Amino acid sequence: MPHDDDFTIDDLSGKRALVTGASDGIGLGIATRLAGAGADVVMPVRNPHKGEAAVARIRAQHPRAKLTLEQLDLSSLASVAALGQKLCAEGAPIHLLVNNAGVMTPPDRQTTADGFELQFGTNHLGHFALTAHLLPLLRAGRARVTSQTSVAARRGAINWDDVNWEHSYDGMAAYRQSKIAVGLFGLELSRRSTAGGWGITSNVSHPGVAPTNLLAARPEVGRDTDTLDVRLIRWFSARGLIVGTVDSAKLPALMAAASAQAKDGLFYGPQWPGNTGGPPGEQKLWKPLRDNANATRLWTMSQELTGVTFGLDQGRP
Repeated sequence: MPHDDDFTIDDLSGKRALVTGASDGIGLGIATRLAGAGADVVMPVRNPHKGEAAVARIRAQHPRAKLTLEQLDLSSLASVAALGQKLCAEGAPIHLLVNNAGVMTPPDRQTTADGFELQFGTNHLGHFALTAHLLPLLRAGRARVTSQTSVAARRGAINWDDVNWEHSYDGMAAYRQSKIAVGLFGLELSRRSTAGGWGITSNVSHPGVAPTNLLAARPEVGRDTDTLDVRLIRWFSARGLIVGTVDSAKLPALMAAASAQAKDGLFYGPQWPGNTGGPPGEQKLWKPLRDNANATRLWTMSQELTGVTFGLDQGRP
């Protein structure tokens, strides 16, 4: 399996990074590595106790790590706006933004505080709004934004007639939609920044398949026991077969966000056949992520749904 030294991350001293979902799993691994490279890492978390435990784990490896815990619930646009306003008031530029947090296939349809289907509202709309609120700081830092999609996004589509799945709810189809949306957003952000001279770069990554907590027991989304899928993934991962590990799964996003070799507007993921595991590298976009017209349509819809605009792209169709 790949190790952290498969590629080099330059010294990040003096740089500020924000990683969503940094309290456990892949996000914690990303935050740990960035902190170890000298970055000042902002960790916005929903659960303060998990956040404090994550900080302790990072400092056990990197005693001088510069870490800041913030409160964020991506399923609440008010919470997203509050964090954006707080950080913008502080004024410190952000140089790296990793949109990593997510929720996957709750057993029943659930909604966010604003009435959106939980996966679409959290995975995509929450990150869309957060990036928009942070845009002044991202521009000040000439930031790189990395958005974390999923192997689920290699097929499926946006359910344009019912993006909130109020009719005929299908949890996996809704998850695919949310992660297609994440990918389309990351790529459209790159195009709009280039066209408008925003000064930021944006790319997309995915972790492959690994035994994270996404499919484990999660009472907060109504899942009381581990799914069969996560038990199988753990079995294969422990034997080095087909899928990756939590450690290897963090590497594509790290490469996309912090490697000098990573580029604007590209897609990074594991390189084994099927892209479920293996060392990180550039890969071809999946079909659902190639439709620029859908990306533009999604951008417009996302602004309308969230009431949040980037404020710089009025001339963009």
